Amino acid sequence: MATIDVSTGVDEAAPLTNRRQKPKRSGGGLFRSIRSNGKAVAGSIILGVFVILAIIPQWLAPGDPGAEIFERSAGPSAAHWLGTTAYGQDILAEVIWGARPALLISVAAGLFATLLSVLIGVTAAYLGGIADDVLNVFTDVFLVIPTLPLVIVIAAYANSHSLTVLIIVLVVTGWSYGARQLRSQALSLRNRDFLQAAKVRGERRSYIIVFELLPTMTSLIVAAFLNAALYSILTAAGLEFLGLGDTSSVDWGTMLYWAQNNEALQTGQYLWATIPGICIAALGTAFALLNNAFDEISNPSLRPVRRIRVARTSS
Repeated sequence: MATIDVSTGVDEAAPLTNRRQKPKRSGGGLFRSIRSNGKAVAGSIILGVFVILAIIPQWLAPGDPGAEIFERSAGPSAAHWLGTTAYGQDILAEVIWGARPALLISVAAGLFATLLSVLIGVTAAYLGGIADDVLNVFTDVFLVIPTLPLVIVIAAYANSHSLTVLIIVLVVTGWSYGARQLRSQALSLRNRDFLQAAKVRGERRSYIIVFELLPTMTSLIVAAFLNAALYSILTAAGLEFLGLGDTSSVDWGTMLYWAQNNEALQTGQYLWATIPGICIAALGTAFALLNNAFDEISNPSLRPVRRIRVARTSS
């Protein structure tokens, strides 16, 4: 006679294969891995703070952040937590509103640079022959040229006072390193059995690259995006600090530019000169932590060795 468990409704005498099992949630393993990784948690929290600032700056700092309506060079107070600039602008409001262009530049430039890296690196490795040689030489040219002088020259001649032009400059100068990494990985996978099977089935090259090869390189593509985003936010801030960006916009880099022009450190306005730099460093740290954490999650050999506690049994 079959015995039914009232709490679960399962026939205990039935074979295990016939019992109902709870469906596993997709993505649960990845979420648990991210949650258990300290670097991923710290990077996500820092990035989440800046995302909130970028989404609702008008709620946190209503009004025009660039308006010169307050007392000039005022110190921190209840009305202005970080004080005001030499032009009468609230420093905290500028910092909050500066999160949006910083995230936009880093994410947009990172995405397009990664797309270009995948297009050139993976295509060169899979096609091989003359195509690989030409694309490899093209990548090497951008790798050997000093990045900072190249960025400055391109930004100066391109008149990078537009956000779109600035993103294009960052993409042109930030794709080559990721392309070299992706090419090396694609070369190691080019002769794998699953790719050869796709060729035997008569699949097109574009199908094999997009649906067979790229899914196996997801972790490296994500790492390339995070590296490109980190490069973009730091380089964009450097260009704006040198006055090669739109100096009339409210951005962390332009805040540093105007603070340096007005000798903020020499006149005792330390918050005006340091807070934007701290925000840039914090956002860059978030991308770096997420990059390292994703490497550890996708590659078990990189995970830190944890001590295993052995319970002592009393005699």
